[in-house]
Amino acid sequence: MLEFLYLIFALVLVVTLHEYAHAYTANFLGDPTPKHHGRLTLNPLAHMDPVGTILMFLVGIGWGKPVPVNRAYFKKPIAYEAMVAVAGPMMNLLIAIIVLIPLKYFINYLNQELSVLLSTIFDVSILLFAFNMLPFPPLDGSKFLQLMIPRRWQHHYQYYLANAGMYFLCFLVIDNFILAKYLHFSVLSWLVGWIVLGVKTILFMGS
Repeated sequence: MLEFLYLIFALVLVVTLHEYAHAYTANFLGDPTPKHHGRLTLNPLAHMDPVGTILMFLVGIGWGKPVPVNRAYFKKPIAYEAMVAVAGPMMNLLIAIIVLIPLKYFINYLNQELSVLLSTIFDVSILLFAFNMLPFPPLDGSKFLQLMIPRRWQHHYQYYLANAGMYFLCFLVIDNFILAKYLHFSVLSWLVGWIVLGVKTILFMGS
């Protein structure tokens, strides 16, 4: 029961800071839209998405309420939108690094409860970083990837960003409730698992 409460706390903390990072970065780069929608806050209730929250508990992966961004305010729309997008996952990575410091260097001084809590926050942070960096709309990685798309293909990529989200949600359903259940293999878990493994390997180097 205590571990479940730790998981709830970790999810709320990590998702809230993730979405706040989007809002803060957009506002910093000149877009007041998140502030006008009440998203420039650390209040968790402003950032929790009902569907994303439910999926977190059903399939272990979800998301917060998307931060509204108006790229028309940006001097460099593509670059700034990509910066806003990647700010969320980078916040997750920062959280993971911060909680890893006591886990790596002061583990003998931590009681069991605090150690479990920090480990849970670390795992949730890395998992959401890996999931959100996938290049599928509406995930942050899809908007960050537009930096690498040649200008002549940007129109097609913007269409992809605007219309591919529903297909990804369908893929989530098929992957988790058909492939994983009947074939015992999840494409999403495989992709995210490799990213998580790579990030953890780098962060734990020198342990």
